[in-house]
Amino acid sequence: MKNTIIRLLTATVLTGGVLGCNDRLNVQPVTQIDASNALNTSNDVQAALVGCYNGLQSVYLYGGYIQFMSDLLADNGDEAFVGTFSQPQEAQRKTLLVNDATIANTWLDAYSTINRANNVLANTSKLSTAALKSSVEGEALFIRSLLYFDLVRLYARNWADGTPSANPGVPLVLTPTTTISSANNVARNTVAEVYAQVISDLTKAEAELPVTNGFFATRYSAAALLARIYLQQGNYAAAAAAANRVIASNRYQLNTSYGDNFLSNSDLLANSPEDVFAIQVSSQSGTNQLNTFYSQYSRNDVDIQPQFINAFETGDDRKNVYEYDATYGLYYTNKYDVLYGNIKLIRLDELYLIRAEANFRAGTSVGASPLADINLIRDRALLPPLTTLTLAAIQKERRLELAFEGFRLADLKRYQQSTIDPTTGASIPWNSPRLIFPIPLREINANPNLVQNAGY
Repeated sequence: MKNTIIRLLTATVLTGGVLGCNDRLNVQPVTQIDASNALNTSNDVQAALVGCYNGLQSVYLYGGYIQFMSDLLADNGDEAFVGTFSQPQEAQRKTLLVNDATIANTWLDAYSTINRANNVLANTSKLSTAALKSSVEGEALFIRSLLYFDLVRLYARNWADGTPSANPGVPLVLTPTTTISSANNVARNTVAEVYAQVISDLTKAEAELPVTNGFFATRYSAAALLARIYLQQGNYAAAAAAANRVIASNRYQLNTSYGDNFLSNSDLLANSPEDVFAIQVSSQSGTNQLNTFYSQYSRNDVDIQPQFINAFETGDDRKNVYEYDATYGLYYTNKYDVLYGNIKLIRLDELYLIRAEANFRAGTSVGASPLADINLIRDRALLPPLTTLTLAAIQKERRLELAFEGFRLADLKRYQQSTIDPTTGASIPWNSPRLIFPIPLREINANPNLVQNAGY
């Protein structure tokens, strides 16, 4: 006991002596920074913007679950989830629960990242140059718009389903939330209001963003997202024009092979000349949850069904990213085999498909004829050119080109196609409440002004 006391006293004296010599070591531990001290300088605001991009990497956002869960919800027999996790099973059966943890975390992480963007937007006056202010503001607006567009597509009725100006969308929160009070109990804005906000924000972002910006959002990222939004609305003239702005910039090129978008000889898959915007994944940052579920080298919880494989024409090079396991008689996709593969959210091939469909529906040839754009996609896939074009042909190319990347649910609703209940084989129409995410139960319980979606 005596020796213990002496050691403690010695340690106390030594510690006191060190701190007396250098008060800089006397730092109070903290787990958070007061808001009034967090965003005081230009560097602070730029660091906060990086935090917005980090938010997009969440597994519940573009790290995988937005794409994965929406594809399963829309699936009509192209894939089968054979894993043990209950949430993906609920999605494929079209029986999502109001207390589904994945659906709740997607909502939570989306609004958390939106709040980060709002904090950046509220502090752009502190940026050191006008050019920097313009770029940072444009990036924050792009990030916020990307999230709001997917929130309204997932948690609300489609644009063409009923009356957008009356249908409840998602709450628009456009200023930073710094304290929690009854004022935070916001109601759902209409679908039309959410679309109007994201179009307004992206139009501003496109004007402010630089044409090159490393792997961060650029002017053409904003234009590409606008093209996607206009297509979902059925505003075909605007969709064709926005897609054409990206294509005509000549800053992006189709990869020589379709598989170059996804395949790598290492655990890394960086951006390619085809990528307009991608989520960056590395061993230090981000998680590719699509790798977890789809890859044969991970959980391989998804079997690609013969129905989908049989849709390829003979010689279609895109079929080569699907591998047949003769032992089990199953197909898998190799799109996500790279452990640290960047997740491609917007590619140039999508812009060609948007321009082709929008021009075809509008009867225009902005930038190129629809037939020329579709044949460009087919040529890369090593297929012969078409001589005539139909909407069904465009839809087929889009289905094969963008499969298992999170496009299926929005496309099914745009095309007003049905899907199936895998347990009964019964048809489920495109506007069924079963194809809309529920507003999470914990949000309904916390906010009396939130209205639940029909059917839940």
